[in-house]
Amino acid sequence: MSGTGHLVRIIGIDPGLRNLGWGVVDVVGSKTTHVANGICRSTGEALSARLLSLHVQLSAIFAQFLPDQAAVEQTFVNKDGAGTLKLGQARGIAMLVPAQAGLSVGEYAPNTVKKAVVGVGHADKNQVLHMVQMQLPGAVIAGPDAADALAIAICHAHYGGASGLSAAIERARA
Repeated sequence: MSGTGHLVRIIGIDPGLRNLGWGVVDVVGSKTTHVANGICRSTGEALSARLLSLHVQLSAIFAQFLPDQAAVEQTFVNKDGAGTLKLGQARGIAMLVPAQAGLSVGEYAPNTVKKAVVGVGHADKNQVLHMVQMQLPGAVIAGPDAADALAIAICHAHYGGASGLSAAIERARA
């Protein structure tokens, strides 16, 4: 990322059925600054109620922070098929809310996010948290899910269109 550029607000979303992490950053040229972060905690007994609660909370965050771009971590399949399916449903909410706001969604594999923030694709959660804190000095991070969401936003800033080159290409196409 280079040049002065214009401000781009990015929200990163770390999908989870119990805890859905979110993080908002502003990017101008090569400078990324922390705006806000948090965790949406699902409520209710029924799966449908839990998904609705995530949708309502995430929609309110979009209304408050008005992001220009969104990024979500891709789901990986594990041995627990039922758990993977539930995570996929929470990820559906994480994709739906930005789409309702008229945004396309960048999708990144967990290893891509880790490599963008830490430098290696197999970093643990503590390493991700540490590097997010280093890249966003002064940010008070709500927890590991919020740190992951901020890492997704930072990854998108590097790869997904907030960089000066990508913005210049978009302006040239307009």
